[in-house]
Amino acid sequence: MKTFSMSPGEEKKRLIECPVCGYPESSPRWSGSMGFVTCGRCGLVHQNPQPMLEDLAQRYDDEYFEYERENEENFFSLMLMGLEDIGFPELAGDLPRSFLDVGCATGKLIAHVKELGFSEQGVEICAPSARYGIEQRGVSIFIGTLEEAAFRDESFGVVHCSHLIEHLTDPAAFVEEVRRILVPGGIFLVTTPDIQGMQARLFGEGWRSAIHDHMVLFSRTTLRRLLEDKGFSVEKRRSWGGLAVGTAPAPLKRFADRACKFLNQGDVMILLARKPLSREG
Repeated sequence: MKTFSMSPGEEKKRLIECPVCGYPESSPRWSGSMGFVTCGRCGLVHQNPQPMLEDLAQRYDDEYFEYERENEENFFSLMLMGLEDIGFPELAGDLPRSFLDVGCATGKLIAHVKELGFSEQGVEICAPSARYGIEQRGVSIFIGTLEEAAFRDESFGVVHCSHLIEHLTDPAAFVEEVRRILVPGGIFLVTTPDIQGMQARLFGEGWRSAIHDHMVLFSRTTLRRLLEDKGFSVEKRRSWGGLAVGTAPAPLKRFADRACKFLNQGDVMILLARKPLSREG
């Protein structure tokens, strides 16, 4: 399954400090045109300069909706696998029955959790995708960003986002907002590519996740740091994906996929983080 990437047109850009630790100095990561740099303090890889948020939002249009529709079964299967790997089915019975999926696309996952007895809520910036979920699946989706949705404090027992956080210009503010709207003891499930995984190490600048649409390329180290800095306790990390389709003969790919999953060195990771029970924590 090919990763969607929109070649940017005329967009305003701005120089930024590190989106995780705020350090102003960085060094070039690769020599390509996307401007990925490495933070001089925490090691976060991110684009700098970055497009403005309002310009980025224009990328998620009808073309993006068609990509999501064509691939929604694959996305759904991968999300279910990630949730199973991280132990969500076992945890679900002890959680408040309110589930938010940020970047919910066409709403297939929230339709699924609705059938499991959760009250469902989605957030999606791609208006055609959101309208499809609302009209075809009968699920609740806010069209816009999480911050624009302005949910009440402690509204959800579970917040989930898959392949969303790497697209954000301010992931630290996003994580703060997730913590605000989670109940004490609620969980945050976040899936994103891992630049420490075997595939990124092998392909470098040619890694499939080093694309224009990814503002940040997290590693397991930098994502954990962000979550912990914002008051979460990271309880578990799982990963999968050894080699992308077409990069190696099928037997080698199968071996690499099994090995990377067993060693927890996969291309994509999911972290389970929990908001403290104490309101002061």
